[in-house]
Amino acid sequence: MARSTKESTGIERRRFLTFLVAAPVLTVAADLSTAKTAAAVVPSPPAVAEIADIGDLGILVGLPTAHMIVIEVTDTVRLRLPRTEVGQGITTAVAMLVAEELDLPIGAVAVTLEDARPELLFNQLTGSSNSVRSLYDPIRHVAAAARGRLLAAASTLWDLPTRKLHTRDGAVVAPDGRRATYGTLTAAAADRTLRTGAAQPKPESEHTLVGTPTTRVDARAIVTGQVRYALDLDVPGALPTMVRRPPTINGSVRSVDNRAAVLAMPGVVAVSVIPTGVGVTAETFGQALDGKNALEVTWNRGTVDDLSDSDISAKLRNAAPRFPAPNPLVQTVDADFEFAFVSHAPLETNSAIADVRADRAEIWSGLKAPIIARQTIAAALGLPVDRVTVHVTQAGGSFGRRLFFDGALEAAQISRAIGRPVKLMWSRIDDMRHGRARPASHHKIRATMALGQVLSFEHRVASVETDFRHGIGEILSAAVTHLPIIGNLAFSQALFLTTIHTPYHFGATKHQLSEVPLKMHTASFRSVYSANTRGAEEIMVDLIAEKMGKDPVAFRHEFLKNDRQRAVLDAVASAGNWGRPMPDGHAQGIGIHDEYKSCTACLVEIDARDRAEPRVTKAVIAVDVGKPVNPRGLEAQMLGGLTDAISTTLRAGLHIDKGLPLEGSYSQFHYARQKNTPTDVKIVVMPAHGKPGGAGELGLPAAVGAIANAYRRATGTTPTLFPIHFPVDFEPFPR
Repeated sequence: MARSTKESTGIERRRFLTFLVAAPVLTVAADLSTAKTAAAVVPSPPAVAEIADIGDLGILVGLPTAHMIVIEVTDTVRLRLPRTEVGQGITTAVAMLVAEELDLPIGAVAVTLEDARPELLFNQLTGSSNSVRSLYDPIRHVAAAARGRLLAAASTLWDLPTRKLHTRDGAVVAPDGRRATYGTLTAAAADRTLRTGAAQPKPESEHTLVGTPTTRVDARAIVTGQVRYALDLDVPGALPTMVRRPPTINGSVRSVDNRAAVLAMPGVVAVSVIPTGVGVTAETFGQALDGKNALEVTWNRGTVDDLSDSDISAKLRNAAPRFPAPNPLVQTVDADFEFAFVSHAPLETNSAIADVRADRAEIWSGLKAPIIARQTIAAALGLPVDRVTVHVTQAGGSFGRRLFFDGALEAAQISRAIGRPVKLMWSRIDDMRHGRARPASHHKIRATMALGQVLSFEHRVASVETDFRHGIGEILSAAVTHLPIIGNLAFSQALFLTTIHTPYHFGATKHQLSEVPLKMHTASFRSVYSANTRGAEEIMVDLIAEKMGKDPVAFRHEFLKNDRQRAVLDAVASAGNWGRPMPDGHAQGIGIHDEYKSCTACLVEIDARDRAEPRVTKAVIAVDVGKPVNPRGLEAQMLGGLTDAISTTLRAGLHIDKGLPLEGSYSQFHYARQKNTPTDVKIVVMPAHGKPGGAGELGLPAAVGAIANAYRRATGTTPTLFPIHFPVDFEPFPR
């Protein structure tokens, strides 16, 4: 495709917009509306996701507002980040980018989270492993623009050409050693009449901070309790609030039968009915909890009251089209896999503060889609959008959960009902049972082989519908996700195709998604469709290799599509000593995954002598994300993906019983503890090249496949139901 003249001029023709606010503050933002989006170049035949993945689409639609990323320079440097920090380390990565361009120590850069800003459109949504990918160029350019203006201000001050000046440690330095700190130059730099030349980011070859392993800027604050999450904020008059929820998913209140008695309890201030339950507001959270538990409520039925695990499993099996009878002229490998519902289970449960008045509302919460939250809350309250302010707070975990804003909406509804500000906290039981979950799914996979080649590979996925009505759907369509069933399912197909691809030359390759529209609380879980889909495929790859009489690593090396994928495979096979002798009941397993312009391989060793308590004892992970901004943060992401994979592959899931999950705490939802995770973990970050790829969701699918393959090799049994060990080994809490 021919490029326009405007586009072909490259970086040097990118424009810069300078927003001059009250001096001595210099505020600048880079306009990247002419930036290029390059399609991936891959061997034929490429899948949709290899041509343009969901991250590419997010970057593309974000270009019109990419210039609205803002840095403020005074005596300090502050970046207003239009993304959410949920523990993934994005504030550290972007602080590194700013510090690099402005020649500052990273501690001199403060990163604050932006309030919801509707004018940002698609540039204030945190998801799809897209934050670093989409922010890398805009932040570098805005910081370079700020540096350019500071140099120009010093040039005017000293009557020296800017080419003779340089920046170091937060100051402009002249050849004779004179220094002017940024704070002393901001007033002049903000002068509208200041003449500046073109400002370009540093060549990546000159980076001294970006690409260097760096400890999180908020690490000490987190471990010492200084980070302020939503419920740590001191909003005047905000009272502790909890909600009594129905005994089944999506049940609703028919009547509150003892309102007066609960209102008479110590500390209870108000009882309010909202669409999702009954709120109890009190002077303390303990009193709110007591009041909630004392409520006597008559409930309407929910939307899945008659469904349990076996019913849902049957619906999924029936929704995945069966394969025809195999062709007798070729070898065939067929396999079915099934994955249970999984709770996101972030450490911080749903929480929010709301102060709703007759003519305005103010909300505080950890939100990954704050613009959509603001719009939805305004509509629910009957207020104009511009009368609702939404503050984004740091959140204690997400894994996809905080794409939705259920807590913020409930807090707003309760505050309006009682006419007072409230601090809403979900209990852990509520978060497990009424929070959103990764949908259950069923997978049918068939591969055909002949003459040492894989001729075809087909994967049919049936999943409970994933709810995407949190804003990311608007990347592709501003309206269709809100249409009944078909709209949301249409978007599901688009997201499935822009995330799922098989990294092997397996002949005619086909993926098909069928979603069962059960009205349950679902949401994207880390790695969305890939964790289960690609995890199952990596088990299938081992089965194909066995059928063809080949070693799993040698087989992958032969059939992978490109050298980058083979490099991460070789790295883990070498570092993990693939093929070494193992005692009975122990084995190695391997998996690979390619997504979001990144790829990774994972090798694990497992001790499965006790099949009820298998334990991963060692892991080696190699990861190639192109340009790693913070290798230490990347290592943390891979370790998190490994831990998620250990949990959801071996023991962690939700049992659905007559319309409600049975699990209600960490003691019942068996997420991996320290004793379940390996002490021997090695993470190999591949050499930097190109632009940054995605990392947040990358580490899960390969590890799922590796763990399942290790279990299979250790036990001689192919796991098909996940988690592998999944009894109800607890007494469920009362409904």
